[in-house]
Amino acid sequence: MPHFSANLTMLFTEVPFLERFERAARAGFDTVEFLFPYAYPAEEIRQQLDAHGLKLGLHNLPAGNWEAGERGIACHPDRLDEFRQGVEAGVSYARTLGVSQLNCLAGKAPAGLSASTLQQTFVDNLRFAAMKFKDAGLRLLIEPINTFDIPGFYLNSTAQALAILDHVGADNAFLQYDIYHAQRMEGELAATLQKHIKRIGHIQLADNPGRNEPGTGEINCGFLLRHLDRIGYRGTIGCEYKPRTTTEAGLGWRDAWQ
Repeated sequence: MPHFSANLTMLFTEVPFLERFERAARAGFDTVEFLFPYAYPAEEIRQQLDAHGLKLGLHNLPAGNWEAGERGIACHPDRLDEFRQGVEAGVSYARTLGVSQLNCLAGKAPAGLSASTLQQTFVDNLRFAAMKFKDAGLRLLIEPINTFDIPGFYLNSTAQALAILDHVGADNAFLQYDIYHAQRMEGELAATLQKHIKRIGHIQLADNPGRNEPGTGEINCGFLLRHLDRIGYRGTIGCEYKPRTTTEAGLGWRDAWQ
């Protein structure tokens, strides 16, 4: 049976972040994930996890100035020191929060740089992160993002991500497969999942168009969930969608699978 995680960056947004943990537990989730923990002391987040019997499945490395529109710096050759400091911060938070994997957002490709420079920068940064993560017992994830929602995002397809991972050559580095982003960029969801399931460390779910709840759009989410069960995926599926109304009102799709 699928094991779902509540993405607190997308769900329960009508209440402050630290109040979303209680709402997630009350809604029947035992695992949560979110983009970034760094605006809060790690101990405060850990208190919320413990108070509500929750596990943390995932968070991201620092990704530059998010409020200003940055979406990662891992492909930016002029931000190497900042990236490495972010790796150290991510590992420190992971130790306190008990999370076993962190996602690294590649970022938007800076203008005027060659494809080889962008790739080499990203690969070198991922090698550094994977080494630090290995020492800490963590898995490193990278996530392709569709370029309709984030124009210019450097990592935008499954094939590109797997080629990057081949260059990195780390046994603790995996693909984070977001079904919504993959549908927008390439389709072929079931075949891609089956072909590369051993290289996928985490899956996220939303329907298209609109990035709303499963069952509200064109993706046959029920088929995909059964398919993931058949091909042996045993990880968590992150609910990273925008509720049409409230999170609780839209959870009927999940209840049918538990």
